[in-house]
Formats: sequence, C-alpha cells, structure tokens
Amino acid sequence: MTDFTFDAPTVIRVKRDGGVLTDAAIDWVIDAYTRGQVADEQMSALLMAIFLRGMSAAEIARWTAAMVASGERFDFTDLRRPGSDGRPLALVDKHSTGGVGDKITIPLVPVVMACGGAVPQAAGRGLGHTGGTLDKLEAIPGFSAELSKSRIRQQLSEIGAAIFAAGELAPADRKIYALRDVTATTESLPLIASSVMSKKIAEGARALVLDTKVGSGAFLPDQDQARELARTMVELGEAHGLVTRALLTDMSVPLGRAVGNAVEVAESLEVLAGGGPSDVVDLTVALAAEMLDAAGLDAKDPAETLRDGTAMDCFRALVAAQGGDVGALDTDALPIGAHSDTVTAPRDGTMGDIDAMAVGLAVWRLGAGRSAPGEQVQFGAGLRIHRRPGEPVRAGESLFTLYTDTPARIGPARAELDGAWTVGDSAPPHRPLIIDRITRTV
Repeated sequence: MTDFTFDAPTVIRVKRDGGVLTDAAIDWVIDAYTRGQVADEQMSALLMAIFLRGMSAAEIARWTAAMVASGERFDFTDLRRPGSDGRPLALVDKHSTGGVGDKITIPLVPVVMACGGAVPQAAGRGLGHTGGTLDKLEAIPGFSAELSKSRIRQQLSEIGAAIFAAGELAPADRKIYALRDVTATTESLPLIASSVMSKKIAEGARALVLDTKVGSGAFLPDQDQARELARTMVELGEAHGLVTRALLTDMSVPLGRAVGNAVEVAESLEVLAGGGPSDVVDLTVALAAEMLDAAGLDAKDPAETLRDGTAMDCFRALVAAQGGDVGALDTDALPIGAHSDTVTAPRDGTMGDIDAMAVGLAVWRLGAGRSAPGEQVQFGAGLRIHRRPGEPVRAGESLFTLYTDTPARIGPARAELDGAWTVGDSAPPHRPLIIDRITRTV
C-alpha cells in the first residue's frame, strides 16, 4: 500500500535547506528506498544534502535504527562450541572505518579464533579510495563470502568465524553504500556512522571494537572529527546492547607495504606466518586484545598465536570452510597484474612521508576499486611499497611497484603518486599508530 504522507522531493528539500528530518520521515524514506519506491537519483540527492548539511545525533540514531529494521537481525546466542560444556560463544567483531593498505581483518579474525573468540564478520567491498575486505579475500581462488544464515551459524559453532557479505542484513545500507561510492558522499560522519553500525548491530555480535582511522588516507582526516565519529558509533552500539569501544589509529601513511587486493592477502599471510610489517602486526595484536577483553575472554597472548602458528591454522580452516583453495596460500597462485611499472628514487637519502590518500587513489586507478556500482575489480591490481618512511634510500632504487591488467591505467596511477612522497636528508617525525582509546561515557 502506498503511503501518501511523505514524498521524496519534500524529504530532500527539508535536509537541503538545513532542516531536521522527523523519525517518521526517516523511517519512510529508508523503507521506500529499500522497496524501490524512491529512485537512486532521489536518494543520491538526499545523501548529498546530508553530506552538506549534516545530521543531529537523534537523526543519526533513527537513520541507523531504520536501516537495521530494513532487514533481519541475527541472533546467535543459542550457539555453543562442541565440547565447550555448554558455554555460549564469545561473539565479538571489529570494524575499520576504512584505510589504505588496511588488511587487518585478514590476520585479526584468525588470531581471535585461536584465542577462543567467535567472529561473525559482515564485511564490505571497496568504498572510494579504500579497499574492501571481501574484494581482497575473493582474490583467493574459490573463496566465497555469499553465505547462508545456516552456513554462518555452522561456521561460528564449528570453527569460530564467518566472513560474509551483509546480504539481508541492513539491505537499505547495501543500496546506500553503493551509491555513496559513486556520488562522492563517502566522507560524511552521519553516513559513515550509520552504515557501519547498522550492519554491526544486525550481524549478531555481542561486543564490537571499532578501528577509527584518522589522517590523510581516512574518510575523516581531522582528528576531532574522527574522535566525534568514534564516540557516535560507540554510543550507537551501546544503545543497541553491544559492548562497544574504539581505537583512534593513524592513517597518514599506508598500513604495511602492500596496497590492493591479492597483494594485501599475501602480506597478511606473512603476518600469520610470524613475520610481516611491524605496523600491521602491532595493530592486529592491539585490536585482538581489545576484542578479547570486550568479549570477556581471559585468553592467551594474541601475539603468541602468530608465533606458534595457531592463527595460521585457523585462517586455513576459515578459507577451506568458505570454498577457498588452501593450496593457493602456499604457492604463487594469488593473482598479480600482468603489467607492472616501477617508481625509482631520484637521489640518495631517507624516505619521507607517503601520502596515504594518493596511494589509495593510485591503486583505485590501477583497477583495484570501482567507478560504477557492481563493477568487477581487478584482483591483481595493486602497489608494493619498497621503502617506508624513515628508511634509507639509494638513487635508482625501487620505491613503488604498480600492478594492473590494463596498461593504460599505469599513467593515471603514476600521476596520482606525483608529489605524494619525498626523499630527503632526514626521517619524518614519528607518529604513534594508536592515538586514543574511546569507550562509553557514563
């Protein structure tokens, strides 16, 4: 039955002119868009109005609740691990607000599995200049994130994790997420907060740790804005019964030495094998410790699971459970772009800062991201960073290697890197990886 109380142009006009949307208007527009009664063009206009005008805390809370209500909310509280003496699963998840080279979910989930946690991870695809966990994992031959609810339940009970596309969870967000990617509305605090939390509230975890990025490669480069986003998300989670906390982490330079899809999987495997870049390892361990604490688990040291191989064993079990070729993790079977290009150092010196945003855009131009909804990414597209900030450099040495299956993409990608890095006489100032920790304010 058609509801004539509201119409899209009026809702758009209210927000365009700086007004506050009523609860009823928000409920209507989310429901009508999910059912196809509000067109993409109209929702795009509303998203831009929200981007420009913002939302009150009450509007954000209602928008989030309406997106949760647009689909099913999972409940896994009845699940038990075999041989657990009837103890319920310690259901805990993590979400990153998006970064460049941020492959942390890939090693983090098996670390938490190895420590006794259960992770129902509703993951996303690339958004703007940031990569998506699903795009990365699907670079593993055969890996599928399209899991039924029964399959998710089975994996949580049997191995302790499932990484899956949101599917019927917050279907309104799935449609809006795709529009944000192609309408330049990704960097909106209300839209980021509601998108993240609608999926996380619906996915069935009991505790949640948020990795809120700040810096040039984050959606919100200003530290005060990023802190406000973290507080907003923590409050939304707590209001819906999730134990929620956030870490504010640096995204001024890319995480690790690999940015793209398959190249980030390969680097994650290095971490799971007990090696890998120190920043990726440190953030993985820090987030794991927060997740275990939020879930009430007094478990083994997360770092030990990387050293003793138990996290790698859990990752192999997860890949196998989701149809992936475990053999590809031991070989060079992960895809790499057929065409490559190298950026070399013009002089001796020390590597300066590397602009994370520029690197993210370069990798997007190489084909690792999308310029239209539903577009297929190149799994082999990506970039390797050979010299991190502060490392010594010799003239002619490789600084970056770019990979793509489309040679015409190399020129535009190199153009994005122009001016995004320096080689100087001294190291750039040190920045802490973890800037702040944000919990519920009572």
